Amino acid sequence: QVITGGHYDVDCRLEDPDGIVLYKEMKKQYDSFTFTASRNGTYKFCFSNEFSTFTHKTVYFDFQVGEDPPLFPSENRVTALTQMESACVSIHEALKSVIDYQTHFRLREAQGRSRAEDLNSRVAYWSIGEAIILLFVSIGQVFLLKSFFSDKRTTTTRVGS
Repeated sequence: QVITGGHYDVDCRLEDPDGIVLYKEMKKQYDSFTFTASRNGTYKFCFSNEFSTFTHKTVYFDFQVGEDPPLFPSENRVTALTQMESACVSIHEALKSVIDYQTHFRLREAQGRSRAEDLNSRVAYWSIGEAIILLFVSIGQVFLLKSFFSDKRTTTTRVGS
């Protein structure tokens, strides 16, 4: 997910160890991709911002590798779970969804914070500009009013009589 920058969109590409493109999307703000690795090796992923080179972007990504280990080591047994074990499993699943919601809301908070900080800096620069303009205008008015109340003395020189 793109958190900050530009139109909140970015290109993404994922390649397997042989260089075969597994995933390629252009100008996406948010996406999810699930795949099972077919072989061992180094998988490469690349986020590209070439269409918006003037804007820096912050991207959040999360890897989930493998399956969660079983909550109970004997979970693969043939007998049914006890009421306590089934309650623990359902609580565990609910807590995993809470973690997902928290991540989502943290990302939204980061977007909002970035927007607020950008707006704050723009307002600060605008205020500094207005203060400078106000200072120049007030100095100009002082000199203008001073010129209204000052006598312009003209000196005349008499040429011989």
